[in-house]
Amino acid sequence: MRALLCKEYGPPSRLAIEPVAPLPLGPGQVRIAVHAAAMNFADTLMIEGKYQEKPPFPFTPGLECAGEVVEVAADVTHLLPGQRVMALAAHGAFRSDTVADASLTLPLPDGMDFPSAAAFPVAYGTSHLALTVRAGLKPGETLLVLGAAGGVGLTAVEIGKALGARVIAAASSEEKLALAKAHGADELVNYASDDLRTRIKELAPKGVDVVYDPVGGDLFDAALRCLGWGGRIVTIGFASGRIPQVPANILLVKNCAVLGLFWGAYRQYDRTTLTDSLRDLLAMWAAGKLRPHVSHLLPLEQYEAAFALLSGRQSTGKVVMTVG
Repeated sequence: MRALLCKEYGPPSRLAIEPVAPLPLGPGQVRIAVHAAAMNFADTLMIEGKYQEKPPFPFTPGLECAGEVVEVAADVTHLLPGQRVMALAAHGAFRSDTVADASLTLPLPDGMDFPSAAAFPVAYGTSHLALTVRAGLKPGETLLVLGAAGGVGLTAVEIGKALGARVIAAASSEEKLALAKAHGADELVNYASDDLRTRIKELAPKGVDVVYDPVGGDLFDAALRCLGWGGRIVTIGFASGRIPQVPANILLVKNCAVLGLFWGAYRQYDRTTLTDSLRDLLAMWAAGKLRPHVSHLLPLEQYEAAFALLSGRQSTGKVVMTVG
């Protein structure tokens, strides 16, 4: 067995791949031979000690993986050895085998490969709960997606379209916007060359109904002012590096709402909603409405390059590492 280990907080250069003993298998758990594991922005924060959850050292980062079940606890009846699955973890996906809660392990639909499956749960799950449970996006409403070609942004474009919304994709380059367009965006805004507020006023004179924001910073400030009356903005994260402050007078005048989504907390507080969401998403995938985009597929040995792609915002969709 081998794993990517974090023994002290710091940059990816302080990580190391080392031999490890198998993890113990507890009640309600399954052991998975990992074939692929996906990178998330949370991984870059976790190894630097900046994430909401801080596992004890040494720990293995990685929140999602796909592979084959090799062992199940005695009380697990819905999964069997040999099944192809995707799984969620608080951490620990970047190892040749891992242990996951059976309640957060889902069989793969026919035709879904391991890299696509590894890239699926966090990004699609985040966008689905943000747009349905938190924002209550309705058919016919206008959705503005910031960072629309990123790991979660691109899934928000797809899910927004699947829910019947008009989707405005905003990103920092024409290449990224072309990708968002290919995944269903109706309108495009390049916020590297155009003023976001001016362009949104042209596309949605009465303002947008929902904003999906994984970026924060100046873009959050501008997008808040792009909301129409009764609008909702869902903050997913702060990839820009600056956590914005909300002027309460804007909330009052626009009768709008700022909502937060910490998707990982659903593991602790509401697993039923989380797993129901993932099952809905897998059905959407099977119906051809969702197309996971893996821009970079790298072996585990190239973990520094994988982290650099993510932290440098050089990737589109997801970065996935092959493990087994």
